[in-house]
Amino acid sequence: MTYLPRNFLTARGFVQLTKHNCGPKGSIVNTNSGFMRYSVLALLVLSVTGAFARRPGVGDDQDRRDNGNSAGGQWTQYRSEDRMTAEKRARFVLRANNEPDSDDSASIVLHCSDGELKLSVFHPNLRLARPNWIGFWGRPQMHVRVRMDDAHDEHNWNWINGHFLTMDKGTTRELLGARMARIEFQTPDGPRIAEFSPAGLDVRLVHDACGLTPKRP
Repeated sequence: MTYLPRNFLTARGFVQLTKHNCGPKGSIVNTNSGFMRYSVLALLVLSVTGAFARRPGVGDDQDRRDNGNSAGGQWTQYRSEDRMTAEKRARFVLRANNEPDSDDSASIVLHCSDGELKLSVFHPNLRLARPNWIGFWGRPQMHVRVRMDDAHDEHNWNWINGHFLTMDKGTTRELLGARMARIEFQTPDGPRIAEFSPAGLDVRLVHDACGLTPKRP
């Protein structure tokens, strides 16, 4: 049985597990080892996103990149190629409806390489609350509510240093086939909702670059 460390806040509707409410022989998680595993995970994810998310002009000695092109609807595609390995990378960026043309708006970014999805990330552009769930191997996660058109679901997404959340592949595929998407997440000031309009995406581009196909919500 796994317990939430004391410095993790529980979300409304969830019960914080302790040795007192899980039977007479409850066990306590070794938070030091869990923290070390999470630290390694965070470094790996940040290194991957850093490799994909560098601004144009940074590291041009290594990569050939473009300045972004429309991928249909409100999506923008950025492509680059490693000059040494010929690895082909692509990013598909969808900005939230509140300020779709601003760098300060929330966004969803699909990071792909050589025809495969590597990472799907939700950037809230707000400070996230503390994680309120613990996943496999003690990974800190945040419980989110997701709506795609008329369907809604709940997920636990990996929480990375309070800056962004990594999305699951199933939700990513549903996003590609949806007209409207909303994500409810937690901030220190309470829940917030980011709304997106994914309709109009050229799914052929995403299939070629990421190996993804839309999934009906």
